[in-house]
Amino acid sequence: MSTPPLASGPEATDALRPLLTTVLDALDAGRTARGGPLPAGGPDAVTARLTAAVGDVLPEHGDPAALSTLVRALAEGSADPAHPLCAAHLHCPPLAVATAADLAVSALNPSLDSWDQAPAASALETLVTRALARLAGLTDALVTTGGTESNQLALLLARETLGPGVRLLCGTNAHHSLTRAAWLLGLPAPVPVPAPAGTLDPAALDAALTAVPGPHLVAATAGTTDAGLIDPLPDLAAVSAAHGARLHIDAAYGGGLLFSDRHRPRLAGLDAAHTVTLDLHKLGWQPVAAGLLAVRDPADLTALHQHADYLNADDDTEAGLPDLLGRSLRTTRRPDVLKIAVTLKTLGRHGLGALVDQVCDHAHAFAALVRDHPGLELHAPPTISTVLFRPAGATDTAVAEIRRRLLTDGHAVLGRARLDGRLWLKTTLLNPRTGPHDLATLLHLPEGNTPA
Repeated sequence: MSTPPLASGPEATDALRPLLTTVLDALDAGRTARGGPLPAGGPDAVTARLTAAVGDVLPEHGDPAALSTLVRALAEGSADPAHPLCAAHLHCPPLAVATAADLAVSALNPSLDSWDQAPAASALETLVTRALARLAGLTDALVTTGGTESNQLALLLARETLGPGVRLLCGTNAHHSLTRAAWLLGLPAPVPVPAPAGTLDPAALDAALTAVPGPHLVAATAGTTDAGLIDPLPDLAAVSAAHGARLHIDAAYGGGLLFSDRHRPRLAGLDAAHTVTLDLHKLGWQPVAAGLLAVRDPADLTALHQHADYLNADDDTEAGLPDLLGRSLRTTRRPDVLKIAVTLKTLGRHGLGALVDQVCDHAHAFAALVRDHPGLELHAPPTISTVLFRPAGATDTAVAEIRRRLLTDGHAVLGRARLDGRLWLKTTLLNPRTGPHDLATLLHLPEGNTPA
């Protein structure tokens, strides 16, 4: 048996080119077979089709058609974030140029745990992370797998700076990863602070900081998962500063507004934070994963330093080889920064800002359609690109059934959110190519799917 071709080296280009054609053809075939935003039939039907297509996962003898077979099966059974009726989650359609850049990373396979495994990638990561940190008004940033890891790192840095007794205070609107991170890190139980209008109340935060012994870490949100709401960041920063509390802002969703001249002012106060979570596989149109944690004081990052002689020996570091172990809690780490760098360089801030403006405009246009429709109820005007709506007079049970019916039939992917004591259908518009016809189709999805 001959040795299979490698993805890098002198024969790599000739080996990869026909395989890329195979992948692209299989993606098209799977997309055509699916015929909509997600596969029809629900979990059992999807699993049965996939199992039949895959067959024996580890056969005695290899199958030369495996690449085509499995890519086609995956595409047929996937939810397509580029489909305008796939509008449930913060699950963006990635840019082609970013996806192409990600191929280069897979082929070269650098690992950012030592400089000699990733010489150029380590230098590129430094350039890009500092540029994005400056965009947020901070100093440096770490690349993460997304908002959850960034929030965990933020709590870890707070614990190492303030001690293991630090108390996390976060709104009842905060992302679940914050309370999970507190549990994971062995911190005291987080203190929930009321968010009566869907955003963290500064007066309630002031009262909680007064009543709860410190040291304190306040976590605010710029772009809630349910409705895309942004906490009053300047007021919360002022309250936190008055109590000497450390401030973290989870801007995994809303951080993309930094690219837009029109929407950037909504993030006023972001630069007052000690740490900020950003996530470019949301409003940055990156393939997963593309998260960051930005920090105001780079000295906070010294808490992450680790020593392993085979990766960052003291004499190597003294001789000028960069020490990368303090840039992540992970050891082996792919350079996700390349796709981000290619996107920033290709589109520029104005190009990315235009995409942000487009999806926000789509959300406002859809909200206006809902507001003017006699059979629908709008929760509130959108803050970013999320719109909550429901059929007028429907029960929560009916709203939940509408969503599941659309999913099972493969007609649409809508989310769900519970606010103000009621269940709402959620559209998260992240596709810049969504058009007026698509918005009209989204508007009429509940019709004919509402249980009698």
